[in-house]
Amino acid sequence: MGLSIVVGGQYGSEGKGKASLFFAKKLNASCVIRTGGSNSGHVVFDNGKRYAFQILPVASVLGNTTCVLPAGSYIDLAILQREIGWTGIGKDRLKIHPNAVIIDGDLKNREHDAGIGGSIGSTLSGTGAGVVARASRSMSVRLAKDEPSLKEYIADTVGHVRNLLDWNYEVLIEGTQGFGLSVFQTPEYPFATARDTTASGFLSEAGLSPLDVTDIVLVIRSFPIRVAGNSGPLPNETTWEEVTRLAGSSTPLTERTTVTDRIRRVAFFDESIVRKAIASNQPTIIVMNHVDYFDYSIHGQERLSRKAQDRVREIEMKIGRTIDYVGTGAEILFEKT
Repeated sequence: MGLSIVVGGQYGSEGKGKASLFFAKKLNASCVIRTGGSNSGHVVFDNGKRYAFQILPVASVLGNTTCVLPAGSYIDLAILQREIGWTGIGKDRLKIHPNAVIIDGDLKNREHDAGIGGSIGSTLSGTGAGVVARASRSMSVRLAKDEPSLKEYIADTVGHVRNLLDWNYEVLIEGTQGFGLSVFQTPEYPFATARDTTASGFLSEAGLSPLDVTDIVLVIRSFPIRVAGNSGPLPNETTWEEVTRLAGSSTPLTERTTVTDRIRRVAFFDESIVRKAIASNQPTIIVMNHVDYFDYSIHGQERLSRKAQDRVREIEMKIGRTIDYVGTGAEILFEKT
């Protein structure tokens, strides 16, 4: 019993939302914490319905899980209210730290005026400007405790989670983005997000202790991606047409970003960033999604073909670690035997 952290091992969009929901169910988690802001979207399917969350933890679709937005959250009120409407989550299940930052139009305008949409491929969500404003101790920063519409959700989130951990309940942190985007750890600065995207960074944002952690789940994907535009180096970059050809898919494989709806850049697997992510995060569990891109005949199935098995083994040799769980579709994740 304890605290598990889900973290991305590449440049985001590894399927952390799917993994978070999977492990929240598997562990029967009493509480799920989501850090960061609305510049990353986590897509999950529940009872056949698709959800793309930017603020709430994906476990908000579950009826018996408390959801926490900790101090290290950057909240776009319009997006939060939309997601509350989707899930019907109430004050009994949603708890927000009073020091979470509110993202407003001014913060978004600061990013737009700085030109970072073009220079580094920013989503211009205002999250980075919110991080800067908080760090500068600006009097203009609005916190969750200052927002009347959030009054019923404001709570001592650290005390709530501490109580659960002390009573041996399962808690999960749903980290955002990927290791290669960490403003501290990326080898490609300034092509980064404004936060640290490691397990230790998420832990700090949640206000919890390293001694609480029992598992770190590193999520990677078979063909890493970056967002569209001038978003930074992507080793071994290829095309979606080539991915489709190699997968043997009869329909074109292509992906769009959840937040900006732009076609993602894609590349062949590169072990260097994953090995760095492993060194910094020391995961106890590794998940690989989009394994069906190696062989589309297994799409949506809980099995691996010989071709897919061979590619997974090859990647295990490159990263020096066993891959424990694999995904072969938007709703499929299973333990690799």
